[in-house]
Amino acid sequence: MAAVPTDSGSRPAAGARFFCTAGRGLEPFLMREVRARLAATQVEYISGKVFFTTCSDLNMLKKLKSAERLFLLIKKQFPLNVSSVSKGKILSEIQRLINDDPESWLNAISTWKNLLELDAKKDKLFQRAANPPKRKVEENDIISAKKLKTKQLQELQESGECLLEKQTEEETQEQGDFLTEREKSQEAFQNDVVKAADAKNQNDLTFRVSCRCSGAIAKTFTAQIFIHLNDIYSVVGIPVFRIPLASRAYIKTAGLRSTIAWALASLAEIQAGAFVLDPMCGLGTILLEAAKEWPDVYYVGADVSDSQLLGAYDNLKAAGLKNKIELLQVSVIDLPLPSESVDVIISDIPFGKKFKLGEDIKSILQEMERVLHVGGAIVLLLSEEHHRRLKDGEQSSIPLNSEGSHTGEPSIKKCLKPGGKTGTSETVSSSFEASSQECLDKTPPFGSLVPVECHKVSLGRTDAFICKYRKLHSLGL
Repeated sequence: MAAVPTDSGSRPAAGARFFCTAGRGLEPFLMREVRARLAATQVEYISGKVFFTTCSDLNMLKKLKSAERLFLLIKKQFPLNVSSVSKGKILSEIQRLINDDPESWLNAISTWKNLLELDAKKDKLFQRAANPPKRKVEENDIISAKKLKTKQLQELQESGECLLEKQTEEETQEQGDFLTEREKSQEAFQNDVVKAADAKNQNDLTFRVSCRCSGAIAKTFTAQIFIHLNDIYSVVGIPVFRIPLASRAYIKTAGLRSTIAWALASLAEIQAGAFVLDPMCGLGTILLEAAKEWPDVYYVGADVSDSQLLGAYDNLKAAGLKNKIELLQVSVIDLPLPSESVDVIISDIPFGKKFKLGEDIKSILQEMERVLHVGGAIVLLLSEEHHRRLKDGEQSSIPLNSEGSHTGEPSIKKCLKPGGKTGTSETVSSSFEASSQECLDKTPPFGSLVPVECHKVSLGRTDAFICKYRKLHSLGL
């Protein structure tokens, strides 16, 4: 995933400060993504949020896949002092939070307005370029139809068929009415675009303000403004998009959460021309996310369930990917594939709540290992129970750190730095390659597979593990 340059005329002048909300455990994935996709700088995070600076426009910001929602940052600072239970004092604290630095509000609103105006101008130019040719074609078609009707009318007049003449006149009139209505519709649409582009002429800006609180302050104060407050930090921001980034328009029936599915695919290091398999594809969410991001790949999804495969087919059709992904109805422990024929395997292993696994997790992994090419990767979403079973089978394991990630992954240091001028940006160390090689040098826990990375993530009511394994050698060696 490479950063894509954008038109400099559509960027915030000196780079704007944003933050995204993310599911717990997905912060490392989002940090990597904003750096790669947006060429972001000053990337840092606190639990559930990633902060960054970028010059990217709205079109690029919309492409973020591991984020839940995107906000333009107004202010970030240490938590409010709620030692007193007085609501009046808390209100005074919030008032100071907003009023102490009015310049931050003015700068953020100005940036927000510019982003929207630039996006509206692009839409306006696109419509101006696209509509005239289309309208001209439609007019030519209707004019030709009118000429034909006129010719028919003349022939009918000569033959004295008055009744048919009247009918033809009525049809011609109806067609003219159709042209008028079509013109009105297009004109109304263009006017809407012009109004959006001319928003900069309005002196007054209005936007919705809401609030979410947690921790001690939530017990004493019912908020009515949009501020993220808890016992660790206070963050104020403006939502950039009305619809969350995590809501994918191309997914008809939701299965696994799209952000988790994309994170799984991103960890697999998919290359062009690769053979990627999901042997328990369900509704196909992982394959959809992968195919949208890495299109030049051969994808195959397999499942034993008729209903799941039908749902997957509907999703592929809705996303326009039915010719990019092949679906098979087969068992995960009896894949009709030659040994060492697959480059990447990505799968969400059923937790046993909605769909029973029916087979031991190790038996499933053995079949995946068989079809995987030497040097290939397996990325799995495992329940805590499945993860524990696999850990029990490892001869040498990599200990989890406090965040639920193996110490072999890039270490990420948490730090809250209020303000934007005094703090330095938070970094992710470049020790991944060395630590991964150290992991590969260890004795494989089972067969030829070794663990490379493991991230503990939240699925809402339960937690899970995103685990990556790599195949070192052929079976039997």
